[in-house]
Amino acid sequence: MSSDKKYLREGKPIKIKSVEDRKLKGTLRKNEKRMQEAAKKALQTEVLLTEEAGFIEAEGIERTWKFQQKQLKDHVDLGTAKKMFNLELEDFGPYALDYTRNGKYLLIGGRKGHVATFDWQKGKIESELQLRETVRDVKWLHNETMYAVAQKKHVYVYDKNGLELHVLKDHIEATKLEFLPYHFLLASVGNAGYLKYQDVSTGKLVSELRTRLGKCDAMALNPWNAIINLGHANGTVTLWSPTMSTPLVKMLCHKGPVLSLAVDQGGHYLATSGTDGQLKMWDIRTYKELNAYYTPRPAKTVTISQRGLLGMGYGPHISIWKDCFKTKQKEPYMSHLIPGSEIVDLAFCPFEDVLGAGHAKGISSLVIPGSGEPNFDTMEANPFQTTKQRQETEIHSLLDKIQPEMIALDPSFVGRVDRAPKEVIAEEQRKEWEANHPNEKFVPRNRARGKSTAQRRYLRKQQNVIDQKREELKEKMERDQKSEENKSKPKEALDRFSRS
Repeated sequence: MSSDKKYLREGKPIKIKSVEDRKLKGTLRKNEKRMQEAAKKALQTEVLLTEEAGFIEAEGIERTWKFQQKQLKDHVDLGTAKKMFNLELEDFGPYALDYTRNGKYLLIGGRKGHVATFDWQKGKIESELQLRETVRDVKWLHNETMYAVAQKKHVYVYDKNGLELHVLKDHIEATKLEFLPYHFLLASVGNAGYLKYQDVSTGKLVSELRTRLGKCDAMALNPWNAIINLGHANGTVTLWSPTMSTPLVKMLCHKGPVLSLAVDQGGHYLATSGTDGQLKMWDIRTYKELNAYYTPRPAKTVTISQRGLLGMGYGPHISIWKDCFKTKQKEPYMSHLIPGSEIVDLAFCPFEDVLGAGHAKGISSLVIPGSGEPNFDTMEANPFQTTKQRQETEIHSLLDKIQPEMIALDPSFVGRVDRAPKEVIAEEQRKEWEANHPNEKFVPRNRARGKSTAQRRYLRKQQNVIDQKREELKEKMERDQKSEENKSKPKEALDRFSRS
């Protein structure tokens, strides 16, 4: 039982014995049994997960951060060596980059208008554009068939062949883009300080939120609860959902402007970097600072891998830190130098031990052992999916799309039972009423159960509706009733002469 705890839902178990309603007790018992069986089956499938994450281990007085990419290339297999490459594109940089959710395709965008997509493992170019205007950020949408580009004035959406599909004119001068895969929402923030959500499945603008904190250059998505994290010039980090006009949480993280943000896959930890030369680790569950590191230069970009490795870029240097959220580390796990260039963007490739770096001279692909998740779920993201599988996955994800109203700090609130006493709930309702109606007096309503169900409301509305079938049925019932009355009368001697 202890080994399958990681597959069970978090929280305290429900005390079924204390439930008085027999029907509810039976339903809860069935659900609990179903969850236990699902956890046991998930534990049994661990036998099929043959791959394991491996890290570099140094011997003696050696240090892992001293190992260079050239040395690794000489000691790895041919397939891994092909993943280490440099694209020299000095005329169009610096570059921003993004990987698809399955890690198969790479999207790059140069500041001077060069945009390209390709299957980076095969080295096959899918599309290449020269937009001849400023490109600030690029982002894949739900799969490799569509991507968004934050250009000089508006955000544009292109297909896999480089054909322009849409112009999102509501997103003006966007600096950062993020995509919420389960909600099909494209989020952008720009120079005006507005956070905007666009539903790419319907084309509608879901919400437009004013941050009131000026230009924003730092943005990160929490993959656990779909909350957008923004870093501002006054050193604060704000957490947003599309249904709230004010930030859910506001944290003072740095003494200067925030340069970059990153959230881990579990949604537990947040990494921030600022112009004060500090790199800080935060626990989002308690909003407390865990560790802080000083960097020789302010780190312009930070990112977190699927296995919890932290990558940061400052100047021409790239540093990878291991277990930095658990304990304060004395030295990095790995490091890399790109001389004469400045690191602008970093991104770990999903399900691969690869780190992509966008800098002023182009794109670099580095091998970082232990960064990627070795075992993947094909129902979630399949690196080897075919065209048919991609089409089916797209249809299922659209059918299972989550509405923006479901985004909250704690996504497990769905289906949770409010265990507060009746008096506490009534007091909360009274306070909410008084806050929304300051000039009115709160009068509790004692509503009888079953008086206003959907069926009863429908039947009440149908009372005044004149229907031809109903009238004919009513006349037939009256005739039948008269005939029954005539039959029930006692017969007399003179009834034989009556005309029936």
